[in-house]
Amino acid sequence: MDTIDITYLSLGIGLVLLLIPGYYVWRYETKLLKSICVGTVRMVVQMLFIGVYLRYLFEWDNPVINCLWVFVMVYIAAETAITRTKVRRSILMLPLIVGFVVASILIGLYFLGVVLQLNNVFSAQYFIPIMGILLGNMLSVNVIAVGTFYSTLQREQNLYYYLLGNGASRSEALQPFVRQAIVKAFSPAIANMAVMGLVSLPGTMIGQILGGSSPNVAIKYQIMIVVITMSASMLSLIIAINLSTKQAFDGYGRIKKIFIN
Repeated sequence: MDTIDITYLSLGIGLVLLLIPGYYVWRYETKLLKSICVGTVRMVVQMLFIGVYLRYLFEWDNPVINCLWVFVMVYIAAETAITRTKVRRSILMLPLIVGFVVASILIGLYFLGVVLQLNNVFSAQYFIPIMGILLGNMLSVNVIAVGTFYSTLQREQNLYYYLLGNGASRSEALQPFVRQAIVKAFSPAIANMAVMGLVSLPGTMIGQILGGSSPNVAIKYQIMIVVITMSASMLSLIIAINLSTKQAFDGYGRIKKIFIN
């Protein structure tokens, strides 16, 4: 069964639906109207550009070019996380990049090579989409968790110093803050996972079904997508926090200036 194409005219008609959220953010003076408009324009332009680029990327199917594209995505994800968390670049940039790269390689290649058993794990058809899904989820989790970790640490630094003063190591004194960050970042994903298929139908599964895959195949892919995104997000977060804390404290264990402003 062929997928029904969406013409550019139909796409424009569909975008009209954004008038609903646009009206209410204007009606209640949330100051989000400009952000919605800019975000919509950026989304459309970026997605149309990526659509053209991916077509050639899939035709070339060159492992070196595929890997370079993934590294570009890693850098953009790290820059986005820095902007949203407002944590100083000197503290967070390198830890984020390392976390994203290590988690993407370990989890992504495990899925492609061991689970799917592909002969060529760098095949653009699989490598680019899987890495994109992993990086998108890692970005969301790290923005929430890292932001929560450092804002809570700065706000409740007396607890950190109290634990240090009572004989705790730095890693032990940071444990309550790491715990809170993990809970806040992963609670929504865990809740969605528990009701998946009952309350919501995930986008990956719907996309595959619309693309002509059988529901059984789509379901198995969706299960694995949930598994690898959660695993990669957790691994990247732990790496980012552990590496960034080496730069966030001085030689005496005192908290440095963490945020840009």
